[in-house]
Amino acid sequence: MPGRASIHTIKVSLRYMKPPIWRRLQVPSTTSLAELHDIIQTAMGWYDCHLHQFEVNGVHYADTAHMLEDTTDEARRTLAAMQAGDRLAYWYDFGDDWWHDIVVESVDRADPALTYPRCVTGRRAGPPEDSGGPWGFAELLRALGDAKHPEHDVYCNWMEQVGEVGYHPERFDLDAINEALARLSAVALQR
Repeated sequence: MPGRASIHTIKVSLRYMKPPIWRRLQVPSTTSLAELHDIIQTAMGWYDCHLHQFEVNGVHYADTAHMLEDTTDEARRTLAAMQAGDRLAYWYDFGDDWWHDIVVESVDRADPALTYPRCVTGRRAGPPEDSGGPWGFAELLRALGDAKHPEHDVYCNWMEQVGEVGYHPERFDLDAINEALARLSAVALQR
């Protein structure tokens, strides 16, 4: 991703999650909302299987291939004009309703020794795709934690099949996220 003169440090938090699930990301200031969508998908461990939309100051932005009523092309809006303290929202999977609150924490000079985008820190694994949104996910966690729950075995079998190592809700693998972001960046540079 070009334009590494400055970077935006943003905190992306899933709404309604207790305990919280979040990522602190550093991205080039020239990052478009379309690129930010890919970055968030990667950082949360999702596969871009559903529609999404951003909201910035009451304006809705979406992918032109899936333009929704009253939306603007997300590829045309970058983070460059956003300042520390600015907020935006990201809505992924309109059925499961994964709402993310995004806060610009700072705008700084890029470090030439680092590769962007990158994840600085975070907490917990992103919920699996199609896990029912915040409320379905909470039920999934209850079932996983209770061997007597009627769905315990079904959910355990499903979670063993998620990703390369199965799904573990408390797991936050910074190295794996940054490796995936580096692959994403390499693909973007080839376009």
